[in-house]
Amino acid sequence: MNNDMKLPPAQSPELMHSKESWRVFGIMSEFVSATERLNNIHPAVSIFGSARTPHDHPYYKLTEEIARLLSDAGFAVISGGGPGIMEAANKGAFYGKSPSVGLNIQLPHEQHNNPYQNISQTFHHFFTRKVMFVKFASAYVVMPGGFGTLDELMEALTLVQTGKTRKMPIILVGSKFWGGMVDWIKSSLLEEKMIGANDLELIKVLDDPEQVVDAIFKHYETRGFEPSAAERELQLNL
Repeated sequence: MNNDMKLPPAQSPELMHSKESWRVFGIMSEFVSATERLNNIHPAVSIFGSARTPHDHPYYKLTEEIARLLSDAGFAVISGGGPGIMEAANKGAFYGKSPSVGLNIQLPHEQHNNPYQNISQTFHHFFTRKVMFVKFASAYVVMPGGFGTLDELMEALTLVQTGKTRKMPIILVGSKFWGGMVDWIKSSLLEEKMIGANDLELIKVLDDPEQVVDAIFKHYETRGFEPSAAERELQLNL
């Protein structure tokens, strides 16, 4: 290869560095747009779960029931805006009394926006979307799901454990589905001292939809849903 040959302009390092720098402004615009859209949505519960769950699956119906109960109880429901469990969450809230919020993500496959959204926001970047799930939630309800659901669950657990966000309910729905993971956390993470015994208290495993709603209200019975001034400051630094 001739050492004097130059790369095409589209592949030059200078141009690539310039594009990377300008991309930061696109990321900033996602944060600003989503924050302005969601700032008055409270109290809210974020529901995570699989995009692959069909309409006739018990998990879909269970999610829809939980979301409807939360919506009727006064909680906006925030979900991923896509199919499967996300659709069930948005659908349950959509037919309830409080807003159904869809945080949609642009993907090469799988994701398409469901029609049950009172408020819809689309993201290009996973990490900006995940911040919004956390920033505006008073609780997390985690339904059965795959890698994406586990990613969102671990993000929530890490932020609460490390004090980067306020302590709030993290509820795993489905003892049969989540039981093996919880046992592993106890037998491996706790046993090997990778976490503390009090970290186990961050998780509740429930099966009944009404118990989910009751657990959230019980957590906040001695305080309001609004974050304190100190908690607001924490959320600015997510």
